Amino acid sequence: MKPLARQMRREPTAAENRLWQRLKNKQILGYKFRRQHAIDRFIVDFICNQAQLVIEVDGEIHDYTQQQDGIRQEFLESLGLRVIRFRNEEVLEHIDGVVEEIVRYLEQNPTP
Repeated sequence: MKPLARQMRREPTAAENRLWQRLKNKQILGYKFRRQHAIDRFIVDFICNQAQLVIEVDGEIHDYTQQQDGIRQEFLESLGLRVIRFRNEEVLEHIDGVVEEIVRYLEQNPTP
């Protein structure tokens, strides 16, 4: 899984890259995010371990994998992680709104 995650970090989608530009370097309330992170048999787009938050950016292929995403989400939630999903279009066309939603979640769910 780790080699695949490394490859995915080198070749992000346009939406993943755009969101990463806003998440990296603790720009959002000082929280550290990682991208394309392997968790068991899954690779999540972004994770903030401190906030136990996973952010997924769903592209066109998502339409074909909703059942798999349900299994994946149940697994991640069983680990105590919260999953927030955004569509590619949301990230590309409304990045400020996406960031506001992430900030709102982090403010409403502070970490100890």
